[in-house]
Amino acid sequence: MATQRPGWSRRAQYGLFFSFIATVAGLLTGLVMLVLSLVAPNTYSAVRGAALDTFSPISGALNEVSSTAGGLVSGAGNYWDAAHQNGKLKRERELMRRSIIEAKAIQQENRQLKAMLQLRQRTPTTVATGRIVGSSFTSPRRFAVFSAGRGDGVQIGMPVRSSDGLIGRVVDAGQTASRILLISDRANIVPARLLRTGMPVISQGRGDGTVDIRPLEVGRNPFKIGDIVITSGTGGLYPPLVPIARVVRLDDDGAIARPLADPSSASFAIVEPPFEPDAFAAGPEADADAP
Repeated sequence: MATQRPGWSRRAQYGLFFSFIATVAGLLTGLVMLVLSLVAPNTYSAVRGAALDTFSPISGALNEVSSTAGGLVSGAGNYWDAAHQNGKLKRERELMRRSIIEAKAIQQENRQLKAMLQLRQRTPTTVATGRIVGSSFTSPRRFAVFSAGRGDGVQIGMPVRSSDGLIGRVVDAGQTASRILLISDRANIVPARLLRTGMPVISQGRGDGTVDIRPLEVGRNPFKIGDIVITSGTGGLYPPLVPIARVVRLDDDGAIARPLADPSSASFAIVEPPFEPDAFAAGPEADADAP
């Protein structure tokens, strides 16, 4: 009894048979084309041209498909590279921006420190040098905290100034820190004069970061926008010729000025003794009990 061949063997035989037929057909076609090219070259050229016309659209379509696929792959790669480079550039820009900010802050601090060193050289009676470590902005009372106290020789009533101008006076002193009553506080009255004309005036804080400038004599308003007000030395507490404020607005009988020394931006300051030692007898400690 004959054994039945499995299906996979039959498919393999069919595959070999059709492959053999395709090979034979290819050989015969090649042989015919060779004979045709030798016997009838013109006919061979016509057949070759017809074959070229037949397979040219197919080759073109395959080429387009290949180019499109390649373009998609390369485009995706380029997009990924561009996104990666964009993210890298953003990170580098952020780091550069931070470095610029830090460099500007260091430059500003160095400029203030250099100015304070020059001021201390011009002021041999400096008591202490330190930092303004905090100041009030929203409170109607205007104070600042200074990083030097009784251990550094600071006493209540001593004037405090920066390289830009007068800041205020000490109203409370601890061992390592002290509290300054700013010139913009309502309780701080500074005898002053107008730099442009030398006219005596009075500077009093308004409690909002500005000072009120009033002439001692009643009459025509003597102020102009941009005028500089300096200390006069009257009273003996503040030394003369220290810049106080610049006029920014005029009113009916005086002017509103903005202090030249801003505690929020002045990193360093110095404490000086009173211009006249007897000024302590006036009792500036009264402001120390202010709320």
